[in-house]
Amino acid sequence: MGDADAFSKLELELRRGVVVLATLSQLRTPRYGYELRQTLADKGMPIEEGTLYPLLRRLETQGLLKSEWKIEYGPPRRYYSLNADGRKLLKKLTESWQGMNETMGRLLNED
Repeated sequence: MGDADAFSKLELELRRGVVVLATLSQLRTPRYGYELRQTLADKGMPIEEGTLYPLLRRLETQGLLKSEWKIEYGPPRRYYSLNADGRKLLKKLTESWQGMNETMGRLLNED
């Protein structure tokens, strides 16, 4: 396995670990799927449709998101946002992420 191939696979594993947190962080206000994808991509976290939409359905099934159909301008769109349990989970995951990030900072900066 070449270095580039190994890097790509390991980088993908790292991204998979943060995609839920990244998605939850952008659902503090209601967003529809395409808007959410664009927001994440604009902030440096592009997510494929085939990853995002199943993730949104799974998070809703797990009781972390609420969704509603809205017809404003154009076709009907399903808007997703955090519910109370989703906000609690986002807070806990954020605290955990910040702790891991501090730990990794120390580990990576060792001589």
